[in-house]
Amino acid sequence: MATAERDTQLFKSDYEKLKAEIHKVIVGQEPIVDGVLRAMLAGGHVLLEGVPGLGKTLLVRTLSDALTLDAGRIQFTPDLMPADVVGTNIITEDESGRRGFEFQNGPVFTNVLLADEINRATPKTQSALLEAMQEQRVTAGGSTYTLPAPFFTMATQNPLEQEGTYPLPEAQLDRFMFKLLVPFPTREELGEIMDRTTGATETSASSVIEEQRLKEMMSLVREIPIAGHVQDYIVRLVLATHPESGFAPDSVLRYVRIGSSPRGAQAMTLTAKVSALMSGRFNVAFEDVKNNAHAALRHRMILNFEGEAENISTDALVDDILGFVKTDLKVQSVS
Repeated sequence: MATAERDTQLFKSDYEKLKAEIHKVIVGQEPIVDGVLRAMLAGGHVLLEGVPGLGKTLLVRTLSDALTLDAGRIQFTPDLMPADVVGTNIITEDESGRRGFEFQNGPVFTNVLLADEINRATPKTQSALLEAMQEQRVTAGGSTYTLPAPFFTMATQNPLEQEGTYPLPEAQLDRFMFKLLVPFPTREELGEIMDRTTGATETSASSVIEEQRLKEMMSLVREIPIAGHVQDYIVRLVLATHPESGFAPDSVLRYVRIGSSPRGAQAMTLTAKVSALMSGRFNVAFEDVKNNAHAALRHRMILNFEGEAENISTDALVDDILGFVKTDLKVQSVS
């Protein structure tokens, strides 16, 4: 137990050190930075939704600098092809004049990938990321290539501009562990941004966590135990997103067509473990689950026609679910 306590305190210390380094460059956006770090340490990917100019690209670059990881960026456009993402075979010629094919890595071969405005590319190109995000490998020309580890995708989309965009299909949305909504900075934050970006000096992040240490932190997350009644609470939360489950509140029955996949439960479980370690605990509490529920479930509930017509917010539905599903029930089997 002494080892577990020592590992927990070291994780918390390193997490705070990493977050502090990021905030030397990133002004405010506390929930976004926390959410990105929780998802990354849990081994997942993040979809950021927000208007342009809020520092999403800067966050990726700062994160990679603080972690000594390689970073890459793909600007998604309607004419982007799958080969522009994963890479392609090119003809090469050796010294003797013999020709052959050689695979040239695409920009997806990196540690931290920014998929900028992902909903501007066609579904065919969007799907090129599916295998990379789920399996951490890509297939091209009949051969499979493994991506560097760790591999973390942060995709962005603009919620306002819908012209010339292709909404992400449910299967791809489900690949993202978290969907985070990036708010506009406050008056004080905007003033601080002006001070940092319009002066003579430019602030940058220094390396504070080595790649091997990051892998150790990600491995420790998997070792955190979770009690049966807490796991059952997560199961009931996911079932409550399904109108036909018998666990759903009235708002879900009325407005939801399809609920969360099992990945929603996995996302809440793993990120709750990160939250526990962030708090210096080697066990998962109900609050750890609740703190991650919105980011894990908001993009995994598909509204029906009435929900779309009334512009119902999935965040409001998650609020209803958290209020409806009780934590003090005994572990029970669900038929």
